[in-house]
Amino acid sequence: MRTLKMILSGWQSVSFVVFITLFFNMEVSGKGKVAKNAPVFTQFIYQGEDAVYQNNPLKPGEFYNPILQGCYPDPSITRKGNDYYLVCSSFAMFPGVPIFHSNDLVNWKQIGHVLDRTSQLKVEDCGISAGVYAPAIRYNPNNDTFYMITTQFSGGFGNMVVKTKNPEDGWSDPIKLQFDGIDPSIFFDDNGKAYVVHNDAPPHGEERYSGHRVIKIWEYDVENDKVIPGSDQIIVNGGVNIEEKPIWIEAPHIYKKNGRYYLMCAEGGTGGWHSEVIFVSDHPKGPYQPANSNPILTQRYFPANRENKVDWAGHADLVEGPDGKYYGVFLGIRPNEKNRVNTGRETFILPVDWSGTFPVFENGLVPMKPTLKMPSGVENQTGKNGYLPNGNFVFDDDFSTKALDFRWIGLRGPREEFVDMTGKGLRIIPFMTNLKEVKPTSTLFYRQQHHHFTATTTMEYRPKTEKDFAGITCYQSEQYHYVFGVTKKGKDCYLILERTEKGQTTVLGEVKVEAEQPLTLQVTGKGDEYRFDYSADGKTFTNVGGTVSGDILSTNVAGGFTGVMIGLYATSAGN
Repeated sequence: MRTLKMILSGWQSVSFVVFITLFFNMEVSGKGKVAKNAPVFTQFIYQGEDAVYQNNPLKPGEFYNPILQGCYPDPSITRKGNDYYLVCSSFAMFPGVPIFHSNDLVNWKQIGHVLDRTSQLKVEDCGISAGVYAPAIRYNPNNDTFYMITTQFSGGFGNMVVKTKNPEDGWSDPIKLQFDGIDPSIFFDDNGKAYVVHNDAPPHGEERYSGHRVIKIWEYDVENDKVIPGSDQIIVNGGVNIEEKPIWIEAPHIYKKNGRYYLMCAEGGTGGWHSEVIFVSDHPKGPYQPANSNPILTQRYFPANRENKVDWAGHADLVEGPDGKYYGVFLGIRPNEKNRVNTGRETFILPVDWSGTFPVFENGLVPMKPTLKMPSGVENQTGKNGYLPNGNFVFDDDFSTKALDFRWIGLRGPREEFVDMTGKGLRIIPFMTNLKEVKPTSTLFYRQQHHHFTATTTMEYRPKTEKDFAGITCYQSEQYHYVFGVTKKGKDCYLILERTEKGQTTVLGEVKVEAEQPLTLQVTGKGDEYRFDYSADGKTFTNVGGTVSGDILSTNVAGGFTGVMIGLYATSAGN
């Protein structure tokens, strides 16, 4: 806590009257931060109500696909004994690279984040879709160590690796790797050798068309954690058949089975032509030959208006399941009724038939269904016993615990810098930045996980100036979002709905409110339509701004790689 002497020493030029006014307008939090006009959120309830789950109730022995709903893209998976660990991309979210644990590939618990401190993650000045891309997680049985290798497009990191003996005990600081390109993955051979594969540009002057990329491999020095200079070579040029001009060969992984080496990659770009392809070699550095039956996973050939549409399938990773059968995790999207992508790229799973020479995703070349049969002997415990829920569910947080649920994330900076768990609710200490700035923001985010949902929060807040603002946001990026919250205009408080598109903000509605009592704010999504309502008594709700379009919350309009995040937001630099 700052003492009076410390504050006076920093404000010697300020008159005593002005200082006393400033001092008594401040509220000191339990963490020693000084919070000025900080809102307190006493509850947050998110409820998903998608028709796909209502119309497809689970039968005995089934579970829902995707296994991670909402913005959990670019999955990678590894296994040690009966323990499975899965990671996803996080871009500019903080902490970064969410990590999940399972013993059966059906029931998952989030155990934290791989990159959870500022020495590992430096995304404070990057856009929402920059930061950390395409992590790959691997267990090395030769030294009993887990590795997570990724590309961080910020902070001067580039390609990097972190390590741990136990994923639940935290990870090392990053080790920067000296090569260009993206989407690195690491392979540990059973003879003790190791290799790194990644996407890169063709050699200078050899690019044949837009989207032409190559897959490179390096030998990796495990003892010193570096690629061996001069050991790099191209093992795939363009894709399965360069004469057909395939685009964006990326996300490579190497597997070893029956003494042979299999290279699996995404091809076609992370959009409507996305797919997964496979190659084989007798040596980890090639030459690699493509399967005759590529792709082994895609959803690109089917009618656009198909029921329960899943699309963009690819960016996959394989693992042997508890029943001895192989499974593959991969990203996919489920667009809304206007074919817009608001929930982002999600993590799916399918069984893999590897009874022949090449693996093939079972039912990965036909329109995917929302339910799957569980591996033999597995019980569906999703939403129970601490496992993450799946399908339609309710997430209810009254902020009564000392620690935040791992599903709450910040943006560009640590949550601990602006969050205070008071015991009576969640206090958000406002930064002098707003959502349109490419800076850390004092906003706590929860991913939108359904097309049809309701998110409700109760807030106690008394703004002091017209720059003070607090409420709820539906956020796609710094350029595209809605904010719904309370500010001051003259001597009165107003609840305002704003739409920001291409960085330009428009007020869609406003209503005068009393700040002396808590307000309940609610956002409802029904596919492409969103509504923002409020209540003074928690029972009767009134709409502000009418029904608004979710167009700006889709990647179709906003671009980028993330899904909608619903945020509890405060700023002292409002518009």
